[in-house]
Amino acid sequence: MKFAYQTQTWGGVVGHPAGVGCIKELYYLSNISLLEQPLTEISRAGYQGFEPFDGDIIPFLERKAEFVNVCRKKNLDFVAVYCGANFIFREILEEELYKIEKVANFAKLVGCKILVVGGGAIRHDGIRENDYESLAQGLTRAAEIADKVGLESCYHPHLGTICENRKQLAKIMELTDINLCPDTAHLLAGGSDPLEVIRSYVDRVNYVHLKDYKDGKWLELGEGEIDFPAIMEALRKAHYNGWITVELDVTERTPLESALISKKYIDTYLR
Repeated sequence: MKFAYQTQTWGGVVGHPAGVGCIKELYYLSNISLLEQPLTEISRAGYQGFEPFDGDIIPFLERKAEFVNVCRKKNLDFVAVYCGANFIFREILEEELYKIEKVANFAKLVGCKILVVGGGAIRHDGIRENDYESLAQGLTRAAEIADKVGLESCYHPHLGTICENRKQLAKIMELTDINLCPDTAHLLAGGSDPLEVIRSYVDRVNYVHLKDYKDGKWLELGEGEIDFPAIMEALRKAHYNGWITVELDVTERTPLESALISKKYIDTYLR
């Protein structure tokens, strides 16, 4: 198995301001230049690849060679790109899928392997039962886009969406065939057992996000409650040989220190 790192630790996450007035421009963004400090320090920490947000690669649509050359110089694989959408509002679905297709096409051109999709909005008056069907249909469309351009795809359950807890995840997995990207911390924070989820859906796991969690905080690997050795053993028993990406939204340390802590844990306990 190969280990990558998500770039958001260096710049946090915001939404593109143009998306307020134009859905097709609503990307995730980090507040830092992707090709400078993040990739330099991910490489320095000893990871083999990286995952950015969709909005972080959009500035390079006309700078493909620069993007590819920097990845090559840093000796990093462009493993996956993360994007998201509401998916439940039919009147804007085509705009959201247009955005996803734009990202997927460029990502494939510059060497990306996996399209990670999050989302499933919660309405102001709560979740409607048919929202799960709408989300599943949107995810199926996103998976078709990825397949068309030659990317793998997977769904990332996330706090703040209609797929926070175990019961909700089961509904989505029954309604769509898209693969699963389990995020260990989001699963635990939503009340699920990450190990149980991975064992239950291991045949559909084609990508993994690792981060630790305890007392309401995202943490470096080994500093929270999650049993990562057991998770790795479950993946090995299933002959999983894909990418695993360490992710940490925020840290009280510098991003490089945080990346090094998790890398040391990987090399000590997960290899």
